[in-house]
Amino acid sequence: MVEQPAARDVPVGFGGSKHDFGMLGWPALGRVRGTVGWKDRSHSKGAARSKEVAVATAGHVDVLIVGAGLSGIGAACHLQRAFPQRTYVLLESRGALGGTWDQFRFPGVRSDSDMYTLGYRFKPWRGEKSVADGADILEYLREAAVENGVDRRIRFRHRVTRAEWSSVNNRWTVCAERTDTGETIRFTAGFLLSCSGYYRYDAGYTPRFAGIDRFAGRVVHPQFWPSDLEVAGERVVLIGSGATAVTLAPALAAQGAHVTMVQRSPSYVVAKPAYERMARAVRWGVPVPVVYSLARVKHVLMDTGDYGRCRRHPDASRRRIRRVHEHWLPPGYDIDTHFTPQYNPWDQRLCFTPDGEFFRAIQRGDVDIVTDGIDTFTETGLRLTSGTELEANVVITATGFQLLPFGGVELVVDDTPVIPSEQMSYKTMMLSGVPNFAYVIGFFNISWTLKLDLVSQYIVRLLRYMTAHHYVRCVPVRDPSVDPLPEFQGLTAGYVRRGAHRFPVQGESLPWRLRMNFVRNWFTLRFSRVADSAMRFERAPQPAEVGAEH
Repeated sequence: MVEQPAARDVPVGFGGSKHDFGMLGWPALGRVRGTVGWKDRSHSKGAARSKEVAVATAGHVDVLIVGAGLSGIGAACHLQRAFPQRTYVLLESRGALGGTWDQFRFPGVRSDSDMYTLGYRFKPWRGEKSVADGADILEYLREAAVENGVDRRIRFRHRVTRAEWSSVNNRWTVCAERTDTGETIRFTAGFLLSCSGYYRYDAGYTPRFAGIDRFAGRVVHPQFWPSDLEVAGERVVLIGSGATAVTLAPALAAQGAHVTMVQRSPSYVVAKPAYERMARAVRWGVPVPVVYSLARVKHVLMDTGDYGRCRRHPDASRRRIRRVHEHWLPPGYDIDTHFTPQYNPWDQRLCFTPDGEFFRAIQRGDVDIVTDGIDTFTETGLRLTSGTELEANVVITATGFQLLPFGGVELVVDDTPVIPSEQMSYKTMMLSGVPNFAYVIGFFNISWTLKLDLVSQYIVRLLRYMTAHHYVRCVPVRDPSVDPLPEFQGLTAGYVRRGAHRFPVQGESLPWRLRMNFVRNWFTLRFSRVADSAMRFERAPQPAEVGAEH
């Protein structure tokens, strides 16, 4: 029986703003309004008052953010801190904030980046544990939202379906479907920021396995983990070899299951410390922000250096990773078959296991690895290509996700649909020919949040520049002399091969290309000119003078 995703019922909340003039210099149409209640936090004679208001129409905001996950909350916090008097709203299709960290509930879910770089630049991570559990990350996001007042600006269960730009009005009209009522709500915004990630939240990827319908046990995708699944004493077959499988296998074993991980081909798996030694300095009186900043710099330099060495010296890196495996795995273990991929390190993401927990589970005999193809499901398990049959009560398909640009939102510019794959990405954050629009896609070789912080800071610079010069429109103009390159160039993972064709291309040179290097991106996005040769700015047309003589 194949498990189907179930919707979660989470309370809805939203807050508004009373400011009359927008970030880019045009008057707002009023407070952001909607079909759910919100609190008017306006002040009179220094005394705060709070009033519940029920309204049925949406209004205008300076910035509309799509998504209230790691990226959306972080971007909103940057905007709130830089422009406390300006208006913005986050539209979230689900019933709770957190994005990936609320969506994924499987056992052992955790970060595969350290929290000193996965955490926001403006909010120190206060735990000693460097590789944090999903629940702790979600709580961190909630704290960031509340501390910066972002939680009051979120509209839950608003799935954005379409966004239309009008050059006549210099604004976006955004259509959102209420996922609880089916009602369509329209907003207008001066700037649109997509923070919806790069994969589908409503469907994971599962290959077409022969015979899956006749399997008598349960088939579960980790993206939609059922709360009633008990695995103690069960025979679990875990299909996959990526980060999710490497995380799930020891966690399921800790719950009393015997796990057989079936992989068509192996991945690189390396151990990573679960705790940050530098964090202990807090006990000695060193301020938390200082420790956080130092640890952040340390991890950036270490991760950037490791990635660079792997790309420049792949053979030496393969030998170094093999020594890690020889240290952790039992003597005589078949490393060549189960832990030696055909590709070079970082052609696909490396999988990390904190304190070697994945290797420890193998040492104890709680996790077996089988490297083979799947011929068919049977009534009692799987038959592999080699003819081997595996019995199972539960099969978990950790087979990846489906790439989806901009959350599937249909973009339209002056009545012309925007086809993402036909656009060139500007600094990997804006699209050629699409005005007042930006998006966040993080690094693949280092923490996602590092790119988010850079993009958010650049957008703050961009909006300040536009306000100072009375511009209402900015749009990157593609240079026809710049040859296109794939957006995910150099990555060979299955999910990339399946979905990369849907994404915009990048160019062969700046500003149409940003490499997977945080330090170089830091200089480019923090200090490069906002008004470069590729960016076109425009002011609103001046109205004719009334009664002017001719």
